[in-house]
Amino acid sequence: MPLGENKISDSGLSLICEVTNFETLGVGVPQLRRGDALRTLVTSLSGFQKEALVSSRRSGQTWRMVSDEGKYLNGYDAAPPPLSYLTVGMIASYMNEITALAARNDIAIRHLKLTLDNYYTMTGSMQKRTMVGGAEPVELQVEIDCDLSGGALSEFLMNAVHASPLNGLMRGKHDSLFNLSRNGTELTPKKVAKLDAEMLPNPNDAAQKVQVTAPSENLLTHIGLTVKKIVSGGTEKAASSLSEHQDRRLNIAAVATLRDDGMKEIRQQLYSPHGKEWLFLSEEGKVDGGKGRAPDAASYISAGIGFCFMTQFGRLVPMLKLDLPEYQIIQDTHFSLGGASGGTGKAGEADPVETHVYLTTQESDDVAREMLDLSEQTCFLHAFCRTDLKTKLKTLQITPLHAAQ
Repeated sequence: MPLGENKISDSGLSLICEVTNFETLGVGVPQLRRGDALRTLVTSLSGFQKEALVSSRRSGQTWRMVSDEGKYLNGYDAAPPPLSYLTVGMIASYMNEITALAARNDIAIRHLKLTLDNYYTMTGSMQKRTMVGGAEPVELQVEIDCDLSGGALSEFLMNAVHASPLNGLMRGKHDSLFNLSRNGTELTPKKVAKLDAEMLPNPNDAAQKVQVTAPSENLLTHIGLTVKKIVSGGTEKAASSLSEHQDRRLNIAAVATLRDDGMKEIRQQLYSPHGKEWLFLSEEGKVDGGKGRAPDAASYISAGIGFCFMTQFGRLVPMLKLDLPEYQIIQDTHFSLGGASGGTGKAGEADPVETHVYLTTQESDDVAREMLDLSEQTCFLHAFCRTDLKTKLKTLQITPLHAAQ
């Protein structure tokens, strides 16, 4: 039976919509350090359902997004899981840089389709506190018809991949930074790295005061069930992600194409654990040459990291039988401009993710610290940040005839 209430479906709101009053909520937006600074407020709604408000200093836009889990976590499957958002943001960012680099070098692209596979691992025992989330290298296939070929095409595409701002979190090891509050009192974390900054004020019920505007078209649509694929170490059993001992491998994929109006259509597939397929739309803001009709790449990436981290709190509570009726985070992410899309000519860069954690619990201070440590330890996307990852690129050069098919 699914955990909690199905608040996402009951709300009647679009799964993704633009927020019109974020500046009145008292949450604020971080100052620019690099090209963009994003603040993400993530609130637990019920069970594994979560809501994120993602505000970008660069674009000036704020997006409301929601996330849920499927049967593998006893969720309602009312919205995509957290890892989908990172995958969607990543493939959108790669497409941004490929098209921008082509424009800067007067390279005509007649057809472009990206296919991305992300892989993660979960091993160990929650009771023994040995459960650890991991991230594996990214696989990207570029199907393209353009003016380049051979080695020149391969070099062009690798330059575009390295230009992505997400490259800053993938290359090298970036330990995330945290502040922790239990029932309004700040605590010094035990194992995770402490954020060298004052704790932000508790957002309390800020998310409940949000005002949104309905999009002119659905920015996120359920398509159906993902076609099954054999994934080594994969799983699809109900509640499999709540089992005490785990040794499993996750595979989240996406396929991105460009619409004639400039919007990116991104089909996300959940192969392991097996789940739904969703269609996302993405577009950069006006400051970056888009129209801001859908979330930009950095907003999807930031939402994904926050959602994934919050899921770990929701997962350890039933597994360890802990008291945690309310929990929220404020997360700051700082990215450089794209090497091509932002005209820097450099590889993308990013600062470590900074997260303020607010727990309401009857558990002790030490247990609150442990909940933070275990959530970071089992979070796939904080593992993504602390792991030096490369993108495995495969190029599929096609003819105009094949592109039409």
